[in-house]
Amino acid sequence: MKINVKKQKIVSKKDVIQFIRKELIMNIGFVACIILAVLFLVLGIIFALLKEKGAYFVSGFRTLNHPEKYDKAYISLDMRNQCFTYALILFLGAILSYFISAIIAIPAYVIWAIVFFKSVHLNAEKAFEKYLIK
Repeated sequence: MKINVKKQKIVSKKDVIQFIRKELIMNIGFVACIILAVLFLVLGIIFALLKEKGAYFVSGFRTLNHPEKYDKAYISLDMRNQCFTYALILFLGAILSYFISAIIAIPAYVIWAIVFFKSVHLNAEKAFEKYLIK
């Protein structure tokens, strides 16, 4: 048990669980944004730690004919920056969704989807042409 000093009220575990259920879980927009934001933050940290080795985890890199022609450090750095950008967009969506309305998560997801699909390519050679070592 904890005592709330401002209201001189005893707060039990049951009250805390009800608060979590009411405020956080019922706000689907917040939960959806925060889960993906944390996922992209972790992926960004992984790419930052792996440096050149992180390029091997990028989709399509292993299917290239001559992967030694590509700057692996730049690929990993670019993926790190993309993941951090996605995390930032979704964290802002989560914060605004929590404080304003759960519906704010929808524009956050739309912005994320636009930024995400701008970087998607169906052809691996075209996707990696900007990483060629000259």
